[in-house]
Formats: sequence, C-alpha cells, structure tokens
Amino acid sequence: MDQRTYVMVKPDAVARGLIAQIIQRFEDTGLVIERLELGMVTRDQAAANYAEHEGKPFYEGLIDYITSGPVVKMVLRGPESVMVVRKLMGATNPRDAAPGTIRGDYGLVLDANVVHGSDSPESAKREIAIFFGE
Repeated sequence: MDQRTYVMVKPDAVARGLIAQIIQRFEDTGLVIERLELGMVTRDQAAANYAEHEGKPFYEGLIDYITSGPVVKMVLRGPESVMVVRKLMGATNPRDAAPGTIRGDYGLVLDANVVHGSDSPESAKREIAIFFGE
C-alpha cells in the first residue's frame, strides 16, 4: 500500500544547485512526486514544523536557517515512503551519514544538512498540512 511523506530540500542545497540530484535519488527508488513547490518557508510554518524544539538553544538558529532562502517542498508517494526516504537521506549529521546517502554525499555540517524528511507517517501528515494546507 502506498504511503505519503513530506520532503524538503533545504536552503543550503538549493543555493548549491543540488535540487535535481537530490530529487533524482528519490525518483530512482520508484517514489512518485505527488506535489512539488519551490518557495520560501514562512516563520509561522517553520515554528509549526519545529514546535517540539521550541525553547531549546538551537531553536532560533533553526528557524532563521530554514527561512533564509528558497526550499523545495515535496510530497512523495510510494510503498513505505517514510522509511525509504529516511534511508536515502542518511544520518542527520552528515559526518555520521554513510557514503551513498544524500547527506553523506552532499551534506557539509549538521546545521545545514541539505534535506528534511518526515520521521513517521503521523509527522508526514502533519508536515504536509503545514506546507501544503492539506
């Protein structure tokens, strides 16, 4: 059964011209792009997306970073898409991410790790609503 997930190509990856390579990785696994939009993340969207981190020392920096430049927002669909995307992305910290993963190949530092993907089907539903109003 198909599952939907939310993926964001972050500002550092967009600025570095990595959009096509990153999207290709997802398409190569058979995931289907259901929705795709290039645009800015508003402060309200960022706050809603990162609500669990509010009050933590890195929170304001996270909000400033994700709203600093254009991102690519996507809804991907396919069997076990949440797990497939998580494996393709690699570890959150690019230094820990395996070669062959998106973060392992393109990520530079933890604070700018090129891509975000929902960590559960519940998060995917919440994030799709935040960024696409569904």
